[in-house]
Amino acid sequence: MYVPMSPPPVITANNNTSTSLNVGENPSSNTMFDRYSAAAKRYKYLRRLLKFRQMDFEFAIWQVIHLFIAPQKVFRAFQYRKQTKNQWARDDPAFLVLLMIFLVVSSVVIGLVLGMGFFGIVKLVLWVVLVDCVLVGLLISTIYWYIANRYLIANPKSNVDVEWAYCFDVHLNAVLPLLAILHVGQLPFLNSFAVSTGFLYCIIGNTVWAIAVGYYIYILFLGFSALPFLRNVHVLLYPLTGLLLTYILSIIVRWNFTQMIVTFYEYRVGHKRLP
Repeated sequence: MYVPMSPPPVITANNNTSTSLNVGENPSSNTMFDRYSAAAKRYKYLRRLLKFRQMDFEFAIWQVIHLFIAPQKVFRAFQYRKQTKNQWARDDPAFLVLLMIFLVVSSVVIGLVLGMGFFGIVKLVLWVVLVDCVLVGLLISTIYWYIANRYLIANPKSNVDVEWAYCFDVHLNAVLPLLAILHVGQLPFLNSFAVSTGFLYCIIGNTVWAIAVGYYIYILFLGFSALPFLRNVHVLLYPLTGLLLTYILSIIVRWNFTQMIVTFYEYRVGHKRLP
C-alpha cells in the first residue's frame, strides 16, 4: 500500500533568520542529514576536479573578469546558486582550476625574472600553490568561518550556519585579485623593487601591496555581506584601518614589502642573488 511521505524540512533564512521544521521531526536527525549532505557535496566537488569536460570554464572566466570590474555580481551568482541548488559554495571546481593555472604561470614568470634556476622555479611554484594559496587559504577560511558562526549569526538559536566551503570560496574570490595585482602589477619592476632601497621604489611597491590587500579585505566583506542571515558584517572592514596605519608606518621607516617577500622566497628556494 502506498504511504505518502512528508515533505523535507523547509529552512528559510532572512534578516530575522527563522527556521521551520516539520511536525514530529527530530532536530538531531536533521543535523545528521545536513552533515551527510555536506560530505556528499565535498566528495562530488573533489571528483569533478579530474573531469574537465564537466567544468563550466566559461562561467568561471566570467567570474574572474567580474571580480575586477563588478565583484557584487559574482556574489549574486552565489545567491542564485543557493536558491536553485540549496548550497552557497561552488559545486564546480572550474574557478579553482583557473586560479591554480594562473598561480603556476605567474610563479614561473616571476622565477624567470628573478633569475632562479629550474629547480628554484619548481620550488617557488610549489610554495606559492601549496603554502600561499592552499594552506594559508585553509587557515584564513577556518578563522572567518569561526568568526561568522560565533559572532555574526543574526539568530544564534537557529540551525542556520555559514558553510565552511563557502568561506573557502570567498577566500578564493579575494585572493585571485590580490595575487594578480602583486604578481602582474609588480612584474615589470620586480628586480628594481627587490634590490633598491630608494624611497620612490618603497612608496610604489608598498602602495601596490596596500591596494592588493585592501581589495582582498573588501572582497571578503562582500562575500559575507551576501549572506542574509548575518549581521554586523561591517566589522570585517576594520582591518582596513590597521592596513592604512601599517602602510603609513612602512613609508616612514622605509620597509620595502616587495624586497622582504622576494628575499623570503629566494631563501625558501635556496636562490642566491648575484651581487
